[in-house]
Amino acid sequence: MPKIKIALVGVGNCASSLVQGISHYRQLKNDDGDFTGLMHRKIGGYEPYDLQVVAAFDVDARKVGKRLNKAIFSEPNNTKVFCHKLPSNSPIVRMGELLDGYSRHMDDFPRRQRFVLAKRKAVNVERVLRESGAQILVNYLPVGSEKATQFYTRCCLNTGLSLVNCIPVFIVSNTKWADKFSQAGIPCVGDDIKAQVGATIVHRTLTRLFHERGAVLDATYQLNTGGNTDFLNMLNRRRLKSKKVSKTEAVQSQLDVPLPPDQVHIGPSDYVPWQKDNKVCFIRMEGRGFGGVGLNLELRLSVEDSPNSAGVAIDAIRCCQLARDRGVAGPLKDIAAYTMKHPPEQYTDEEARQKVEQFIEKYQK
Repeated sequence: MPKIKIALVGVGNCASSLVQGISHYRQLKNDDGDFTGLMHRKIGGYEPYDLQVVAAFDVDARKVGKRLNKAIFSEPNNTKVFCHKLPSNSPIVRMGELLDGYSRHMDDFPRRQRFVLAKRKAVNVERVLRESGAQILVNYLPVGSEKATQFYTRCCLNTGLSLVNCIPVFIVSNTKWADKFSQAGIPCVGDDIKAQVGATIVHRTLTRLFHERGAVLDATYQLNTGGNTDFLNMLNRRRLKSKKVSKTEAVQSQLDVPLPPDQVHIGPSDYVPWQKDNKVCFIRMEGRGFGGVGLNLELRLSVEDSPNSAGVAIDAIRCCQLARDRGVAGPLKDIAAYTMKHPPEQYTDEEARQKVEQFIEKYQK
């Protein structure tokens, strides 16, 4: 199979896990190892190691100018290293557009925890994308990067690239932007990546369980702590608006009648530096079962945040390339419903899974 050529915007922990994963599964192929951790071994003939990163953009001085195989291990990245053997000919990380991709409150924290802005002029992003031969741009900018995400979205539209939008800035689920991709004949997937087994999908599943078993959910919360730059960035609550909307709607969509706003609280809680890329989620659900008798559920979930995300991104990217191969344009609603928290249309996770299987079966022939 030909390679799926991708460009990365934001060389943080999520990008690190994705890049490591591509090489990890390539090495398993060579060693006849098992492919544990994948939702799909193949999609349209594409294996996980058929992805090739041909361009990358960041704004941190410790990453810009380095080859990607080195940059993904530079501070402030702190995710698990599960693959040490990476291609030495990986692309050089270029200086991207800053815009609103940085929150100044980070300046109050030690250098090893925050971004250190490079004193460089941004490159011509569209020219780099064209010259690289990239087909899909994967957006890993910090939460709250509205203007920066819109800038890179325009770059996609101007250069013919697809967008896989992994952050909670509403592009694919916004009809204005979605229509632009449809008119340009470009498929896209978004918004806000779900984890493989993460807080949102677990909370959605439990919410649906209450509903399907005849229990009434009266109130619920989801509190999350972590020690990566994502949690540090989100200490600025002004950057959290779309994130809270995305996570809350993802859970509320599993109920026929949504909970009143004051009975549901879902969102990041605090930044705990020593947790690094470990994310700890606390869920509480209060409801009533048979005879109106009360019940409550409490759950604690601990995951390595970025690999958990990369396991889903690698499927979203391959489905997007399959759509490109078959001339499918606009938002891939079924793929988004399965891989994203804020897709254009919400389904139950089982319905979304079935639709993804139907998509793959239809277009891989």
